[in-house]
Amino acid sequence: MTDRKDLDPEERAISHSEPDDLQYVVHHAQLPQTSISLGIDGFIRRLGSWISWLWMLLVAVIVLNVTMRYVFGEGRIEFEEIQWHIYSIGFLIGLSYCLEADDHVRVDLLYERFQPKTKAWVELFGILFFLIPFIVLVCVFTFPFVSYSLSINEISEAPGGLPLRWVIKSFLLIGFLLLGIATLSRLLRVTAFLFGLPRPKYAPKAR
Repeated sequence: MTDRKDLDPEERAISHSEPDDLQYVVHHAQLPQTSISLGIDGFIRRLGSWISWLWMLLVAVIVLNVTMRYVFGEGRIEFEEIQWHIYSIGFLIGLSYCLEADDHVRVDLLYERFQPKTKAWVELFGILFFLIPFIVLVCVFTFPFVSYSLSINEISEAPGGLPLRWVIKSFLLIGFLLLGIATLSRLLRVTAFLFGLPRPKYAPKAR
């Protein structure tokens, strides 16, 4: 087995083929990288790493809120809303990171048995006819939803709730735009594998 330390840094960062890799899952399709996909995937991974710290913040807010409520008898609606705000941001930004890492939920009953080329055709069909239309649909309906909230400077309806409700709503649009960028990267990798376009940067090495 090839030592992970001997691999090219970019390849090591995206490899999913070693059991000691955090991203190792048997359903991963080994696809070549392209110049564009390397840049996009690197950005999505860094963003995902930064956003992952939100979960630590979420735990801290929950502990603080529970302590105030049950120890000091003073619940605060602000902390309740901050909790679901943080969760929403982490989930929505995490969509693109999950797609880049190829760790999204699959129905692997058949897919895991396919040959690499068949897997790539399944990916291409799913991206073109399901994922991209879904992302476009969500963005089209989300934009007026967010812009209206901004235009009225929407705030929480709860007494003592948080202002600037449009900020948290805007992450719905941001999250799906990032998912669209990650989808473009995945699509380029699939077409590079199937058709050689765009030209692959390198292909995954056999192990």
